[in-house]
Amino acid sequence: MTYSDGTRAVHAGLPEPVVGEPFLPSPVFAAPYHLDPVEGPGQNDYARTQHPTRRQLEAAIGQLEGAPTLVFASGQAAITALLLSTLRAGDTVALPSDGYFTVRAFAQGTLRDLGVASITVPTAGPYPDFAGVRLVLLETPANPGLDVCDIEAVAAAAHAAGALVAVDNTTPTPLGQNPLALGADVVVASGTKALTGHSDVLLGYVATPDDAVFAKVETWRKQTGAVPGAFDCWLAHRSIATLDLRLARQTANAAAIATMLLERPDVTGVRWPGLESDPAYAVAKAQMRRIPGVVSFDLGTADRVARFLTAASLVFAATSFGGVHTTADRRAQWGDDTSPGFVRLSCGIEDTADLVADLKAALDEA
Repeated sequence: MTYSDGTRAVHAGLPEPVVGEPFLPSPVFAAPYHLDPVEGPGQNDYARTQHPTRRQLEAAIGQLEGAPTLVFASGQAAITALLLSTLRAGDTVALPSDGYFTVRAFAQGTLRDLGVASITVPTAGPYPDFAGVRLVLLETPANPGLDVCDIEAVAAAAHAAGALVAVDNTTPTPLGQNPLALGADVVVASGTKALTGHSDVLLGYVATPDDAVFAKVETWRKQTGAVPGAFDCWLAHRSIATLDLRLARQTANAAAIATMLLERPDVTGVRWPGLESDPAYAVAKAQMRRIPGVVSFDLGTADRVARFLTAASLVFAATSFGGVHTTADRRAQWGDDTSPGFVRLSCGIEDTADLVADLKAALDEA
């Protein structure tokens, strides 16, 4: 039977019911495990390579993304594992020019020193001829500008040129879009954000049906040790059960806030792919099941952003996004290539009317 998103999220990765046992087993805190003195390693041997709590989380994410999954200690650990395990000296990787800036910095530093070239392409295009490119990495919607690309079209062009296609699915989560079903070879994401959604865990993952790519990434993880701890894995798995509910409220809040912001002459550059007036709307509507709860806009100056955040009662100044609390981040303070007054607002799960009223009042005061 095919279940809907909410049901899938609640039951993802749970073991078969056993009388007297919990729905989701408690985290296993162990590094080494007993080995069979004759047969050697069994299902568990050493926590860096095999761990039961981590396997359950990987099963849960894999069921939602639609492919075998490996989890990592952070989203950045996951994406660098993918890059370093699949690229070699002489290769070229295509990266989003408007995506997560630390990935570009990694390419311009570590990858370049290893002999890997990189090119950057705007998420919304136009896209170049991918001849000679080994890996095309997409991030859609892009963080923080929220542009969207047609995954199916870009994947087809990249595959025709012999390139692998990976999609950073952090912002929408697997309940927002399924890149593998649209032609991507790999999904990579930060589970720190909306997937886990409680601002209490760092997590990343790589999901792929490609056995060769999976083996390379798994070997890389075993040999570098970039694994999340047992409690982090358990927290993440527990949190996934409410993913559908959290996303629904965050999307509703984003729709209301984006509409309100559009009506204000003192706010510019409002972006949310769910707005019919947004440049990304047509593509987002066609390929996404739901639009994430992230809105971007510009208040003109860093000082006005500071006044806005000081005046707001329900909006915390914080980096990261996707949590149950509404947060706002002035991305330029981190060296991101945005204007001084650019704000990425991550909608939490507060009541919509309260949140809209608080933002209106804070903008008026600012």
